[in-house]
Amino acid sequence: MTTETAATGLTHFDETGQAHMVDVIEKQDTHRMAIASGAIRMRPETLAIIQSGNAKKGDVLGISRIAAIMGAKRTSDLIPLCHPLALTKVAVDFNIMEEKATISCTAQVETFGKTGVEMEALTAVQIGLLTIYDMCKAVDRGMVMSDIRVMEKHGGKSGDWISLIDDAGEN
Repeated sequence: MTTETAATGLTHFDETGQAHMVDVIEKQDTHRMAIASGAIRMRPETLAIIQSGNAKKGDVLGISRIAAIMGAKRTSDLIPLCHPLALTKVAVDFNIMEEKATISCTAQVETFGKTGVEMEALTAVQIGLLTIYDMCKAVDRGMVMSDIRVMEKHGGKSGDWISLIDDAGEN
């Protein structure tokens, strides 16, 4: 590892500065869990269509949930240096906030292995939100996705971590 890489703590570079997949052979297999969240804001009329179940493409939240789960399972196909993982759980929930014309997405991903599942949880959230956008873009191209982040992670050598940022995006 170069001095610059060691100083930054970046693990996806070898001693010559070339990108590589991190070697996890020496890591302990442990129960790993991560929760990520994000939101999509839209016009109130768009939210009403989603809630009524009258979207032309079908059940927006049901299809978005399946897409999010599929996204978590395919993370290593999308993010070049992610390890392929045998996931043991992917749970995706949507919460409708009518007063803000917003839908939040939360994904919990688990495995038993040598590396964490933060990227899988983040991918699930983003794919879920992108699917909502795709299914509703014909009526609202101005939807905004925001606040995609890891809320907590558990397991591995670094142990537990919980975000200190609240749902309003403040410390």
